Amino acid sequence: MSHDATVNAGDIARLADVGRAAVSNWRRRYEDFPHPVGGTASSPLFSLPEIEEWLRRNGKSFEVSLGDRVWQGLRAAVDDLRLGELSGFAGAFLLYARRDPDGWRRLAAAPDLVVRLPREVAAATADLPVRPGSILEDAQLIRWIADLSALHGPATAFEFVCERYVEAHTRRLAVTRGEVASLMGRLARRACPEGGAILDPAVGVGTLLLAVSDTAVLDGAPPGAPPVRLLGQEINETSALLASLRLLLRDANARVVAGDSLRHDGFEGERADVVLCDPPFNERAWGHEELIGDPRWDYGVPPRGEPELAWVQHCLAHVRPGGLVAILMPAAAAARRSGRRIRANLLRAGALCAVIGLSAAGPDLWLLRRPEAGAPSPASILLADASDDLSIVESAWWTYLADAGYGGTSPTAGEGAAGTDTAGPAAPEAARRGRSAGSVAEGRTSGGVARQAAAVASAGELPRSARIVRIIDLLDDEVDVSPARHVSSRGDAQRYPAAGRRLRDLAEVLAEAAGALPDLEVLSGRVGLPTTAITDLAKAGMVTVRHSVLKTADSGDLNVLTADDLARGGTPSGRSGSEPGIVTVAAGDVVASTTTARVIHQPGAVLGPQLSLYQVDRSRLDADFLAGFLRYAAARAHPGASRVDVRRARVPRLPLVEQRAYGAAFRRLAELEDAIREVADAGEALIRLGLEGLVDGRLRPRA
Repeated sequence: MSHDATVNAGDIARLADVGRAAVSNWRRRYEDFPHPVGGTASSPLFSLPEIEEWLRRNGKSFEVSLGDRVWQGLRAAVDDLRLGELSGFAGAFLLYARRDPDGWRRLAAAPDLVVRLPREVAAATADLPVRPGSILEDAQLIRWIADLSALHGPATAFEFVCERYVEAHTRRLAVTRGEVASLMGRLARRACPEGGAILDPAVGVGTLLLAVSDTAVLDGAPPGAPPVRLLGQEINETSALLASLRLLLRDANARVVAGDSLRHDGFEGERADVVLCDPPFNERAWGHEELIGDPRWDYGVPPRGEPELAWVQHCLAHVRPGGLVAILMPAAAAARRSGRRIRANLLRAGALCAVIGLSAAGPDLWLLRRPEAGAPSPASILLADASDDLSIVESAWWTYLADAGYGGTSPTAGEGAAGTDTAGPAAPEAARRGRSAGSVAEGRTSGGVARQAAAVASAGELPRSARIVRIIDLLDDEVDVSPARHVSSRGDAQRYPAAGRRLRDLAEVLAEAAGALPDLEVLSGRVGLPTTAITDLAKAGMVTVRHSVLKTADSGDLNVLTADDLARGGTPSGRSGSEPGIVTVAAGDVVASTTTARVIHQPGAVLGPQLSLYQVDRSRLDADFLAGFLRYAAARAHPGASRVDVRRARVPRLPLVEQRAYGAAFRRLAELEDAIREVADAGEALIRLGLEGLVDGRLRPRA
């Protein structure tokens, strides 16, 4: 490791397997803790060799993984402003080694490796949007990167570097929330036929297109089906380079260009099947004066203070007739007075189909379709509040498509969009629902069309927090399409009495759980217990550790236990199809996430993404005992960990009788936690129903 290598507080926490707060405490408590050698007052940098020496001197265990060595080597090689460029070169090197493994093997043994590498990388990666502005000049670091690739694969190795880069530049890089990106990726993939194209004109570091790529892999395209083309443009050259590399290292059929999409359109004339976008918000210098007469403004010239409406129209200009646009918008864009004329035109044309709130503070997800010549415009729009549950979005969307008479969003071979001849919004309800599903099924039944046909055919009632609103009711002086204004709780007032009974019943359960608190003796001093690692328990046959192979849990025939389910009691809510290597949970198994662990009592669910399963030999190990200590280890895990590190989790070595006593205490505390959580949820629901009913006029105090 270079003596110039530096680490921040988060890096130190990772090395020592502690929280950031512990590092802050060390800095205050220990006078010999190393002084910062760089960075800022709020984000200081420390010398890695000095930190390593201090940790050794104070008896604190630490581990510098190969990934950490690579990352610290990159950070030490250039200043912070050029770190993205060097990370890009590292990715380009990985792409070169993947494309020309024989050439890399020959070059790796050459004495002039550092001199020749840039030329070889450039020749093998000519399809990148830009050339990296920095190059690797440390032969040892190059070999570490190659070793990391050999250990985990080039795509995973580069993801590690990108994750650290994004983490170090969170104030300069806007990255779409993971669950939102996954949602948009699923919507896009189901709306795109095999061989179609998906465009992201503000691709950033590639988050949305990567979500599409992951969804495509999980969907499993038919053999011989042409891959979906992934297209992206990004104004920041470094981000464009990273996005392109992340996609190409996954063997995606991808093309990313660098440039300003609004001013210098890199895909002029391109009509994709789907456009995804998470544009920059509140960007005043977006080119208003230069683009006054731009032909993209079919729905009105965007005001200077409404750059997001420029992005909406740019996306619509790049999608084929009938194609889907999914774009994230600030919550204020649904109601700002300056944008009402464009919102009204989008509604009148039938382009704006849905506005879905994703959180109380935004953003909102706008779903639009490019109108088709001669096709009737829809008479309604979907408005939904998914801030409490993103899983409602897809079912609400498919229900809306069926209700509005849409057949699908993917074209059949040689035709326009499937379902363009379906009955219009004025057709009877039964006719529209039956025709919309059938028209898709009669088209090409593979890839995106078949998936969407199945979704529309199975669409049921709208979720409680969604409404289909007539467009004519929105075309007033405000043209306010905010979900919060229109999604009411009509009918919820009838649930008030039942909600009150549920709260009273749960209060009794809570009182019972509180009365059964474990009887714990308070000791005068700390008693150390001999411990052992989980890996040692596994070697002894006392526990078998398995990890989930799933990346998502959104559709299929199998029940999936997700991390959220684990945190909220263990009832499975996810869905998945059958995949090689899936792990099924049995009664008595311990399941752990990055934040908790618990014993599962209902068997049969599939282990969900980012979860680990521990099957115990009950004759030698108590499951509740293990779950309690795993839960403590998870609570102390550093933020961003993908799962509890079983190599570092420590469990006391105790006889089975004593294990069971600890296990019973852990179990009672867990039961109390569950009861407290359920009472809190029930109380919040009762209060919401009461307030809304009183204000809405559906409840009143009894005389």
